[in-house]
Amino acid sequence: MSESQHKHDEHVSHKKNNEMQSHTMDHSMHKEHMGHNAPDNSMHEMHMDHTQHKKEMASNEHMDHASHAGHDEHAGHGTDHTGHEQMFRTRFWGSLLLSIPVLVFSSTLQNWLGFSIPEFTGSSWIPFIFSLVIFAYGGIPFINMAKPEVRNREPGMMTLISLAISVALIYSVAAQLFGLGEGFFWELVTLIDIMLLGHWLEMRSVRQASGALNELAKLMPDEAELVTSDGNTKKVSVEELKNDDVVLVRPGASVPADGQVVDGESSVNESMITGESKPVDKGVDSKVIAGTINGDGSLRVRVTATGDQTALAGIMRLVDQAQKSKSKTQLLADQAAGWLFYVALSVAAVTAIAWIIAVGFNIDVLKRVVTVLVIACPHALGLAVPLVVAITTSMGARNGILVRDRLALEAARNINVVVFDKTGTLTEGKFGVVGIATTKDWDENSALALTSAIEGDSEHLIARAIREASNDRKVDLPSISNFSAIKGRGVQATYDGKSVYVGGPRLLEILNVLPSENLMSFADEAGKKSQSVVYLVADNEVVAAFAVADKIRSESKQAVKRLHDMGVEVAMLTGDSRPVAEAVASELGIDHVFAEVLPEHKDLRISELQKQGKQVAMVGDGVNDAPALTRADVGIAIGGGTDVAIESAGLILVKSNPLDVVKIIALSRASYNKMIQNLWWAAGYNIIALPLAAGILAPWDILLSPAFGAVLMSLSTIVVAINAQLLRRTSLSFVTQ
Repeated sequence: MSESQHKHDEHVSHKKNNEMQSHTMDHSMHKEHMGHNAPDNSMHEMHMDHTQHKKEMASNEHMDHASHAGHDEHAGHGTDHTGHEQMFRTRFWGSLLLSIPVLVFSSTLQNWLGFSIPEFTGSSWIPFIFSLVIFAYGGIPFINMAKPEVRNREPGMMTLISLAISVALIYSVAAQLFGLGEGFFWELVTLIDIMLLGHWLEMRSVRQASGALNELAKLMPDEAELVTSDGNTKKVSVEELKNDDVVLVRPGASVPADGQVVDGESSVNESMITGESKPVDKGVDSKVIAGTINGDGSLRVRVTATGDQTALAGIMRLVDQAQKSKSKTQLLADQAAGWLFYVALSVAAVTAIAWIIAVGFNIDVLKRVVTVLVIACPHALGLAVPLVVAITTSMGARNGILVRDRLALEAARNINVVVFDKTGTLTEGKFGVVGIATTKDWDENSALALTSAIEGDSEHLIARAIREASNDRKVDLPSISNFSAIKGRGVQATYDGKSVYVGGPRLLEILNVLPSENLMSFADEAGKKSQSVVYLVADNEVVAAFAVADKIRSESKQAVKRLHDMGVEVAMLTGDSRPVAEAVASELGIDHVFAEVLPEHKDLRISELQKQGKQVAMVGDGVNDAPALTRADVGIAIGGGTDVAIESAGLILVKSNPLDVVKIIALSRASYNKMIQNLWWAAGYNIIALPLAAGILAPWDILLSPAFGAVLMSLSTIVVAINAQLLRRTSLSFVTQ
């Protein structure tokens, strides 16, 4: 009993400290831990200030990509798509409109489609002039985005696109100026059009998938009702709020800042933060989170955190960081894009040599080379993983799972042992009534009601547990009088003119009474589980016994079962005595028990499992479990609603729900499978298309034109985008059930 109580008190203390730390966390300290993938300050601050974030997003909608395209951040084209959708859409429609004269005056298309345009002075220059305009308007952005790739010696898809359209333009200009025959202006403009279309669709897909940050930003109101010193209210900007200000939150309004209720009662919808759909009841001293929606009552809230110190801002930081971090699969995709550049050059060189030997150098040879370069563009490859990453992190955030490190989420699919801290994780971290036994003359509710009434004025942990049990059962408490404490034994009061007592075994000793046989058996069974037993004595007879212990969470048993169904073993790590640990493990069906472990030795138990070849996930509160969380292959910290900045774990659970660990593994497996599928869609397409582009089937008159190659490339991009979006359907049933 004493060890459990000590662990509980320690846990509560740690939780309070952790909450305070999360609200006072220095922004620069947080960024220091984020590693080399951390966003720069300008991007970081964008997510800290709601109003500034909205302005940034609005300006991004109109930014000209070309003016920024030479910056290094665009080297990672596959991971930075912000603000490009509008530009690509505008340039696509503009280029498509300008392409019409080129297509109409192309003799090749006229022959194919069976129409003719009468020639007039200068008509032969129309495709030339319009192609130059289209190249400058729609093609130059690709070349600007290729510059950092070339400068950093990291060739990728922008380099390939630029190479393809540049070769096409140079040859066509030479053909026009030096009479080398018909250029392929129509192929050039359609190639640029299709590239712009593919990028526009890609940007739109990524924007839709990466909407988590925008949606989180929308949760924050722009204004708050500040309660003035005279008790009136006035509307102020949220940015003006300071700690200790009191704000009025009206029914249906958003909570403007993290805080503590000082007056009023209501229920608050916290689903956008915790993923829990059921509204949470709030009263005086309850904590509320910025961005959550108030129910039917009015609340007066004392502000405890504003700006970048709120829980919502912390969640936005983690979502943003996770979307910018790279997983091993994403690094593989980046490497594949680089390899494909050299493969494309090699295949293009072999194609040129083979065709020159076969037919001599002519426009058809150049068409083959250009087609190879177009087909090889790793556009789909660049989208394959980032889009899945964006969808995964946004899905996780909506379900109370915050991804701080992409590598941690990816590694979760290989976990075969999950180690849970007991107190506060598998259990609720507070005492509760776990069993009741009565004599035949008393029913449980009557005994509980009387005991709760007697304990009404006590602040003891056991007394609070009994009162909570009576509240849960909604029993009516009888009237009692003459309450007094019996030092070291229990309490007594008068009920219906008779003395009644509540206390432990030592109370029975001084009263010289013995429990009945069934109550003795009940107490013995509770003792084997190291549970405390409290007795109710009335009419000099022991009429009821209550077993009190740290209550097991209702979700814990289901979580253990679900993990077993997924082929994952479950272990429990606790500082409590072995009887207590064994009792909890037996009830939940846990495979491995580590009991009486000091906090500083918890990581050694993780190491023991790892030495057995196990891939280990550790689930703890992020305070005294920090060394074990760091040691584990995957560290999962319990966030407790607002503690979203726990640095020792790669994954953070907003709710203290063990079932969320099941969600993590299910989401990890589904996400990884979707990444691999996309990589095969992208790479497999190139494996088939490159030989066709080179002309391997030319003897059978099967040749791919540059424009048709661009169509196929864009189709592969769309397929990858759609396949990534299917992640929402294929995994959401596992994640949210």
